[in-house]
Amino acid sequence: MPTPLELAGKLREAFGELLAPPVEFRGEVTLAVLDPERIAEVCGVAKKHLGFDMLLDLSSVDNYGSDPRWTVVYELFGTEHHVHLRLKVMVSEEKSELPTVSTVWRTADWHEREAYDMMGIRFSGHPDLRRILMWDGYPYFPLRKDFPLAGKPTELPETAFTRAAPLEGGPFVTVAGGKDSMVREPRARTSEA
Repeated sequence: MPTPLELAGKLREAFGELLAPPVEFRGEVTLAVLDPERIAEVCGVAKKHLGFDMLLDLSSVDNYGSDPRWTVVYELFGTEHHVHLRLKVMVSEEKSELPTVSTVWRTADWHEREAYDMMGIRFSGHPDLRRILMWDGYPYFPLRKDFPLAGKPTELPETAFTRAAPLEGGPFVTVAGGKDSMVREPRARTSEA
């Protein structure tokens, strides 16, 4: 059975300098794709020639204040060889668009819609790029770091809150400070009546 580093090496052989050297941390291997426009091509080779037949997840990280602003992370898995590989690509705020990988893995359809809905990252060539969680016409991207914790007001009565929806201090928000992590953990707090 191949190891994650061996398969990462084969992928890097196929693309050369397009991929940064693999990074291994705690038994997990990550490859950075240096040209965002070629992510679908890299994913296609990973699936067709290296057996990564599953896209487990596609997520995004907001590096607010840095350029490029976003990191898009692709978690790949091969059901034959049971190897996990992570691909990362950086996306600038100026462009904020990547080619879709829904042509490689159909499951990318909803993952990419969520990344668009929550972060505003677009995926060119996507068959149905529309909001998946927020309503059509919602003008913001709620998982961006510049989105306020207090929420934003809306003028859509009976569709959403008519005033800002507070998140600060809510049941799923970690409390700053405290002597240890259990004090900060939302699930450890009891609801106050």
